[in-house]
This record gives sequence, C-alpha cells and structure tokens, in this order.
Amino acid sequence: MSDNVKSRWRSERLGGRETTLVRWGHIGAPVLIFPTAGGDAEEIDRFLVIQVLSPLIAAGRIKVYSIDSVAGRIWFSKEGSPQHRMWIQNQFHRYVRHEVVPAIRLDCRSEDIGIITAGASIGALHAVAVLCRYPDVFTHALGLSGTYNLERFIETRDFTEDFYVSSPLHFLPHLDGIHLDALRKRFVLLASGDGRAEDMSETWAMARSLGARGVPNRVDPWGPDWHHDWPTWRAMLPKYLDELTRPSSQSSPPPAP
Repeated sequence: MSDNVKSRWRSERLGGRETTLVRWGHIGAPVLIFPTAGGDAEEIDRFLVIQVLSPLIAAGRIKVYSIDSVAGRIWFSKEGSPQHRMWIQNQFHRYVRHEVVPAIRLDCRSEDIGIITAGASIGALHAVAVLCRYPDVFTHALGLSGTYNLERFIETRDFTEDFYVSSPLHFLPHLDGIHLDALRKRFVLLASGDGRAEDMSETWAMARSLGARGVPNRVDPWGPDWHHDWPTWRAMLPKYLDELTRPSSQSSPPPAP
C-alpha cells in the first residue's frame, strides 16, 4: 500500500453515507480520479495506478485524490427505485462540488486552485460530467474507455430531472450563456482502446456532443490491442497526466498528436 492521507465524513447530500477521500503526494496539480463502477477511494492503489503515477507524484507534478464510487455502486447494486438512483447520481456530483472540492482546496492551501478530473469506464462519465457541470473549479477532464450513456442501466424510460442534469450527453445541448462560455475555456481528452469489452462509439458520441457546443476536446483511439481493463488504464493515465500537467498545458489545450 502506498503512503496516503485518508479523510472520512458522513455526507448529508448522500443520505448520511460515510464517504472517503484519499490523497497521495504533497505538492503539484490536484488530480481527482474517479473509481470504476463499484470501486472505492483506494481502488487505484490496489490496481497499481498509484505505482505507475509515482514518478509524477515524486517529482511534485501532481497530487492524486480519489473518492468512493457512491453513485456507481448504487447503479449496479440496483438500490431502491430507478428514480432514487437518478437522484443519487445528481447528489454525487453535488457532493463532489460542495464537499470534495473544498476539502481538496483546503489540503492544497488554495481557495481557487483548479482541479483536473480523470476516470475510467463509469469513472470517465463522472470525470467529464463534473467538469461540464462545474467549469468554474475543474480545468481538464481525462476520460478513459468511457461509459457515457447510462440509459441502458435504468429500468424505466421515465427519466427524471436528476438524470438529465447529471448526464453530459443530455444536458450539453441545452447549455448556454456564462456557463457555456466558461466550459469553452476547458479541455476534455477522451481515450479508448477498441479491444475486448470496449465500445469506441460511446467515446465518439461524447466527443461529438462536446464539439457541437464548441468545447475543446480530443479523441485518442488506441486500437484493438487495448482492452477495457486496468493494463490499458495504467498505460494511459501516466501518459496523459504528464501531458496535461506540463506548464504550457495549464492555460491552453494540449496540441493534437
């Protein structure tokens, strides 16, 4: 287990559930990595992501944070009604913005530091969604092998407002004004393999939705030899976090390869 600092608290936004925030590193750009569907805050350590990020952490380039996948667990355990799960999805993003972000900024001793988001699979959905919802605090999103459309997991066609406001594929077409202006100053990097259990069509759909609203983004296809699994994400994360945390990358989108 890598050295880390762990915080726990009960979130009223999540119905009083105990939640965990874990941090690795001491200085550098804060990076919030969302777990996969049922993962917890230390999933990225167990699956050796922290190990492959250790050169960036040791160099003071990044501080890595992660949280429990509360919304993902609700979806896949089918807790409560579909309406309850959609409510939790929205509340999870609000918990990130109003509880996790202040905790990260306090830890960084900065009231306004920008935060990079990242995640794989369902974690990619959350990484992109919170940047699109809250471009005032998140600067870049890195979505790996993303699962961006949750409609197939919902046992109803009666989608609630909670679902629409937390699903970027659904709310992006309706963004306008100051919110959209702020989002157009951000950058989303989407990468995916095309091997076992991968579905590049979801990544392209997310990119098209972003592009239609003028949000800077890039898609990197990795090809059929890369599968929907941890070896793929362990290769991707160090490469892209190195790219996104270069000094020139903090004020403008990275160039296409």
